[in-house]
Amino acid sequence: MTVTARIDSSRPVATLINTFTVSPDRQGELLALLAHATEETMKHQPGFVCANFHASQDGERVINYAQWESEEHYRTMLANPEARVHMDQAAKIATDVQPRLFQVHSTHGRTHP
Repeated sequence: MTVTARIDSSRPVATLINTFTVSPDRQGELLALLAHATEETMKHQPGFVCANFHASQDGERVINYAQWESEEHYRTMLANPEARVHMDQAAKIATDVQPRLFQVHSTHGRTHP
């Protein structure tokens, strides 16, 4: 079964794109931590919509593409001590963390028969 992510540009959500730089030998560790943190904490936070994790083929980057109902929901999560624990752990594994909020401008896809 093929599962695809669908990005909806009609919903006014806060889109987080967080780029982690990581040593290739720790990429798997970071991915496991982020998945665990999402299942245990993040997805239970008010306003959480979704999270997706992407691993670069060279092992040096992990991209977190997540959406929150609003920037306020995202900021509230940042202030939550339970969520902070996971974010601090991720920052110890990564050598650089670059979170940015975005607004989906447009989406384009192939039409299936």
